Amino acid sequence: MERQMFPVYDRASEILNALPGGILLTAAANGRTNTMTIGWGTLGMEWGIPIFTAFVRTGRFTRELLDANPEFTINVPVGAFDRKILGFCGTKSGRDVDKFQELGLTAVPGLEVSVPAIAQLPLTLECRVIYRRAQNPDAIPPRFLEKYYPQDVGSDATGSNRDFHIAYMGEVVASYLLQP
Repeated sequence: MERQMFPVYDRASEILNALPGGILLTAAANGRTNTMTIGWGTLGMEWGIPIFTAFVRTGRFTRELLDANPEFTINVPVGAFDRKILGFCGTKSGRDVDKFQELGLTAVPGLEVSVPAIAQLPLTLECRVIYRRAQNPDAIPPRFLEKYYPQDVGSDATGSNRDFHIAYMGEVVASYLLQP
């Protein structure tokens, strides 16, 4: 599969505009690969380098993979694509199901990281975690605590639940569009 490399900021608006509808974050460690739908993230610059910050709840399987192997890919849809991918990856746990197998996703080896890109969501950022930080619940405004972290909703629930997020700041080490 061919890769059309691009400077990450050239497609920043496309990446950020896709976030509210969902994009994928993929992680791999210990012989397991998982991808999950995310709707929160930031693309910016810190310490003079491009950074994608992904927010992953503490109870997620993806968090375990990221902690074991601090690399990830961001996979963004371009044009028409099967929206079932985002729905499935946002509601099923990689602990219980192989999402690549279930959905017929095509893993494409990364260039700079050990985590694959996904052919079906071809706009790809490869990232190495350079900093991680757990959210401080005491610093979150009450209106967001109530909406996004209801303490009466268990960790297994998709969407808002009691688990807080960890912010994974990944240096963008490669950015490209996969082409058949």
